[in-house]
Amino acid sequence: MEIDAFLGLLERVARGELTPAAAREELAHLPFRTGEGLMADTHRVLRTGEAEAVYCAGKTPDQAAEAFAALAEGGGPVLATRAADEHARAIAVAVPLAVHHPLARMVVLEGSPRPCGRVVVVCAGTSDLPVAEEAAVTAEALGAEVIRVHDVGVAGLHRLLSRAEVLRTAAVVIAVAGMEGALPTVVAGMVPAPVVAVPTSVGYGAAFGGLAPLLAMLNACAPGVAVVNIDNGFGAGVLAVRILRGAQGSA
Repeated sequence: MEIDAFLGLLERVARGELTPAAAREELAHLPFRTGEGLMADTHRVLRTGEAEAVYCAGKTPDQAAEAFAALAEGGGPVLATRAADEHARAIAVAVPLAVHHPLARMVVLEGSPRPCGRVVVVCAGTSDLPVAEEAAVTAEALGAEVIRVHDVGVAGLHRLLSRAEVLRTAAVVIAVAGMEGALPTVVAGMVPAPVVAVPTSVGYGAAFGGLAPLLAMLNACAPGVAVVNIDNGFGAGVLAVRILRGAQGSA
């Protein structure tokens, strides 16, 4: 936001021409930061509660770093997703406080979000960990307390049942699975919390790159399951936090 516009807005509030609430609404529609091939939405956090995330795939390291730095001017949390090592290195030069999470393929500038509740991230197999960790890192950065439960796929149901007590402490569960995608259905039959299901592209040929678990999750016989796109751990983390915020009655 340009400083003159910002000062003008403050002066209007000071003169009584604009209420603080109306000023917030104006801020929500104010500009973005432009750069080489990018337009960073620097005020998205005012509209939705989260800053725009930088999707690094397809961007050069310099483009990712420029976008991340523009968003970081407003403070954290700021997230970059699908970040390769070269993206992470460039972002670290531009924003030294940013933290690289290699397994999640993310870079995060931490902030001080309002605590919003507990999310349990449960994944079926070790091969699902990158997507599960993307969901976990996202939810943590946005204010959730995250508990991770790994490698409890339904092929060994006793492993999942042994963690039932932990699962039932969650306000939201994120269930990540590839192959046949049965995990979210089973979890939804065990807990009172809403379940965010994340299909992954893990599996042999007939899994069709995640399409089979996606369709299985959409056809879950247990109620209370919402499904995000294939490998979309970031979207699952954001959705879980928004559910928690809604339960708190906060924007």
